[in-house]
Amino acid sequence: MRRSQSTWSPFMRLAACFLALFVVHAPVTAAAQESLDPERDEMYARYMQIPSLIEGGVICPDVGPLGGAACAINWMADGQSFWFAEGQPDQTVIYRADPAAGTIEPLFDTERLREALTPVLGHEPPYEGLPFDSFTFAGEGGQGESERLVRFTVEDRGFELDLDDYTVSARPAAEAEAAARAAPRVVREGFTSGAPAVMEVPSPDGRWLLTEKDHGLWVRATFDGREHPVMEDGEEGYAWSVEGARWAPDGGRVAAMKEDSRHMERVPILHWLKQTEEVEYAPYAKAGNPMPRQELYIVDVVGRRAVEVDVGEDEQILSPVGWLPDGSEYLFLRMFRSYQTLHLVAADPATGETRVVLEETQPTFIKGIGTTPSWRALARPLADGERFLWISERDGWDHIYLYGMDGGLIHRLTAGEWPVLGIVHVDEAAGFVYFNAHMEEERPYDTHLYRVALDGGEVMRLTEGEGQHSATVSPSGAYIVDTHSSTSRPPRTDVRTTAGEFVHVVTEADVSALDELGWIPPEEFVVKAADGETDLHGVIYKPHDFDPARKYPVIDYIYNGPFISWVPKTFTDGRGLSQAALAQLGFVVFMVDGRGTTERGKAYQDVAYRNFGRNEIPDHRAAMENAAATRPWMDLDRVGIHGGSWGGYMTVRALVLEPDFYDVGVAVNGVYDIHDQNAWAIEPYMDRPWENPEGYEYGSSLRLADQLQAKLLLIHGTSDVNATFSATMKLVEALIRAGKPHDLIVVPEQPHWFTGQSAAFTDAARRRYFQEHLLGLTGRAREVIP
Repeated sequence: MRRSQSTWSPFMRLAACFLALFVVHAPVTAAAQESLDPERDEMYARYMQIPSLIEGGVICPDVGPLGGAACAINWMADGQSFWFAEGQPDQTVIYRADPAAGTIEPLFDTERLREALTPVLGHEPPYEGLPFDSFTFAGEGGQGESERLVRFTVEDRGFELDLDDYTVSARPAAEAEAAARAAPRVVREGFTSGAPAVMEVPSPDGRWLLTEKDHGLWVRATFDGREHPVMEDGEEGYAWSVEGARWAPDGGRVAAMKEDSRHMERVPILHWLKQTEEVEYAPYAKAGNPMPRQELYIVDVVGRRAVEVDVGEDEQILSPVGWLPDGSEYLFLRMFRSYQTLHLVAADPATGETRVVLEETQPTFIKGIGTTPSWRALARPLADGERFLWISERDGWDHIYLYGMDGGLIHRLTAGEWPVLGIVHVDEAAGFVYFNAHMEEERPYDTHLYRVALDGGEVMRLTEGEGQHSATVSPSGAYIVDTHSSTSRPPRTDVRTTAGEFVHVVTEADVSALDELGWIPPEEFVVKAADGETDLHGVIYKPHDFDPARKYPVIDYIYNGPFISWVPKTFTDGRGLSQAALAQLGFVVFMVDGRGTTERGKAYQDVAYRNFGRNEIPDHRAAMENAAATRPWMDLDRVGIHGGSWGGYMTVRALVLEPDFYDVGVAVNGVYDIHDQNAWAIEPYMDRPWENPEGYEYGSSLRLADQLQAKLLLIHGTSDVNATFSATMKLVEALIRAGKPHDLIVVPEQPHWFTGQSAAFTDAARRRYFQEHLLGLTGRAREVIP
């Protein structure tokens, strides 16, 4: 059967590409296979539960201390106070922090609330603290009135609390139904595991929700739930999409796209577990193959008419920026397939005519699929409608420039040999731009919040302490809330003024429960790359009972994709904790960001340009050898490597390029001939195959299958459409033809990210493989590997 275009949107895959390009290690909930070392396996399982042992420190559970995306703080009506929950779920307390008063106090009287809720709920509320950890204010009027009534949910029932007298009432069913109607619904699920769902898009007045139906564009009324067609000319493979749609300020028009994939190749997804196997097909562009075509329209929602925007005829990808405040123009970004030219384009909504506001070019590539910052986030229009901020890497480092809407440069705001990671906030009234950057020369991956005046001038750092800072500016513009940590320092959340002055600590993590585990923070290191000149930064995880007099097998956890920095930088980074757990089995685990990765400037990343697969493994080997020169406990006669997605590619690459160095590898969901990579994932860095035939040929590991000497375990999910299952089948065929033994686990019906029992099983298989074949090694006597 064929899946409809509205489900398999090609550009939905592109938006999800970053999220799904690596495989996350899932906590193991049950012993999937017989334990080879019960005591150490138990310690592994306990380490995988470390996040549950850490209390406090963060006020945004969705972001945590990982940095990156701004924390979604629950601001209150005064624009500077906020609330947050701790102690979930058993001892939940919700606090109000008031930076102006310097206070942090419980927002609710827990005992009084529980007592008032009991007769309405019909029994005593669950847990011992608050029976909820989120709520909404429901009052109207001034600041005090708007925060007098609170709505919350317990056991799927809605309640309302009056904070003046602590009366609790059940919300009428009709009221709950109205609230459900007004909430945006999922239009379609994300293409891959972990990718965000595509949601309905609310109109400015909240009365309408833009949605999809039968390949067309529809609206759903929030006041009565009825659906009304807007554009009905879509069809399978040529459908309307609400992804990236933007309503005009007047609420009468919307900018939306149609996507045409009818000319694209399809990849099969075989459902093996049915009585009779079924096949569905998804449009998919591998390197050099046809891409989907996007058409942009300005749609009159009431009149049901659409004006097509002139986006040009070249192969390209479009990304929304938004409307000017007066609705006179719609702005979007146009990235050409080469990734060497990017346009900021303004469209006349009445005629569809366009003008190029700004053109950005690079001789190599512009950002690729990286997110620090993404090319989709380079433009930031200001509220005056006359100016915009632009991030450019034109001098080798990402910096902020101020432009007029006529495309003329007003002035540059930042400069230096350090990168801006993204704009956090713009306070036009006060005249400041707040942004994240790596500005510390001795610690080039530390992230801090900075500000600079819109008029130009000195850059000011606002946050303190080594590591990663995820900071948010209050609506009032008076304060910042900063959650920060490092690999050795637990998370803490502080309040500072927007001038950088410390106000108070909001919450600090309690990590005392880690003492029982013998927790050892990872060792940070700096060594030289294979070129003998470039500094590489990384971390080493050790067992809890580490003895420097012993020698430990070394496992290299690799990714080294050209769009990301992989080495953990925060206390509870999931990648780091999974490797800390792996170390408990009796290994030291090594992680390093080789050349070709991000956040170190354009020249550092451009090492990968047209050379993917050439320098990464030499860098990893050099880094391990240079680190081991002063760390005799690193046993380089027993070296393993593992990774997923591009890390799977790099794992196999290491085994065939350095067969005298790597002994054991586990590769998950990899693509081993880069011709088979998703076009938008590989072409920015390698150009198209006929433009760089030598690079594509060199980057293929299939031709090197006869070089394999190590033990190799391949794992792949049959429903993976980011790194297609056929990629591993091609490697298996090459290994068979070369007469090379290997091991294979096929994971039925699983996508790029494994879930449930499949995740537990493959995780157990990975660590067991290292236990069997790496801990069992004796020198280089490969014939005795069990």
